[in-house]
Amino acid sequence: MALTIETLMSKMPGAFLPEKATGLDATIQFKFTGAEAGEWYATIKDGKVTVEKGTFATPKMTLTADSGDYVKIFTGEIDGMQAFMQGKLKLAGDLNLAMKLTQMFKIK
Repeated sequence: MALTIETLMSKMPGAFLPEKATGLDATIQFKFTGAEAGEWYATIKDGKVTVEKGTFATPKMTLTADSGDYVKIFTGEIDGMQAFMQGKLKLAGDLNLAMKLTQMFKIK
C-alpha cells in the first residue's frame, strides 16, 4: 500500500526522537502540491510533536514540496539535500531547523 501524506503526517509524533529536540519550541508549516495537495503544520514543544491540518500564522519554517516527492524523501528514496538542491524541496525561514528535522525523526 502506498504511503499517503495523511498517513505520513499522522506517524510523525510516533517517529519523533525527543532527545534530539531538547528545548525546542517551533512550528513548521508543510505545504504540499501535486496529487495530495494540502497544508499541515507540526508543533514541536516540550519534547512532543503535534500535527494539525491547516495553516499556522507564524511558523518558524515553511517546507514546500510535491506530495509524492515528500513521501520519497521521508522514506529515503530521495535524498533530502539533493531534493533541496534540485528545487524539489523549498524551505523558507529557519534553515538550521531544517537540518535538525532530519535527526529528530526516525525513519522506518
